[in-house]
Amino acid sequence: MSMHLIEDLVEGSVRALHATGERGWRDHFVALYDFQSGYDCKFTHFRLMEILLEHGHTHRFSVSEHPDRAQLGEALDAIEEFTALSDSDSDSDWLEQGYLDPPYLYCDAGTELWRRMVPDARPVERLGLARVVRDVALAAENQKDIELIAVWHVLGYDIFTPLDPRDDPDTAAIREIAVRTKATEFPLPDGYRPSPDIWQDEELEHWWAGQ
Repeated sequence: MSMHLIEDLVEGSVRALHATGERGWRDHFVALYDFQSGYDCKFTHFRLMEILLEHGHTHRFSVSEHPDRAQLGEALDAIEEFTALSDSDSDSDWLEQGYLDPPYLYCDAGTELWRRMVPDARPVERLGLARVVRDVALAAENQKDIELIAVWHVLGYDIFTPLDPRDDPDTAAIREIAVRTKATEFPLPDGYRPSPDIWQDEELEHWWAGQ
């Protein structure tokens, strides 16, 4: 499955939650980008930076506000393009020290720099992916975005829970939404949805497909 699909899926999910008009989606966004970081995807925050700023997922400052400005002044001033400030090569923590896109400094909720620069913010609650996608699917259903539901559904229940998905309320809810919206039948590009021949004898796969 293309990494572009994952990038577009996360972007579409953020937009769907934002379009509800509700606030308080910050921790959902954190979970969605954590999911994306598990794939070899590009950095896509700037596709919808204004939404991320509005919900408090990302914070923007002038470079001069960096708490280590006294020590890093010349090094910060020399940066002329997008740069992550962490020395880590790990996909899970390369944003911990924030990132520059001159003339601005950014930090994301839950990171080390965020804790230093936004000390009064509510701590991030680490939400399970199933709960987040359940809310995305409900938003997409209201917005009649059946394709968004279909793409999440076609990734399979095992990305949401290692247990029997029928025993997990959020995973079962995702399946219910997919079935009632007919997202299970939504036409997707070749190769996205496995042939029924592959899982014809699998009880859980039949359940997940709404059959």
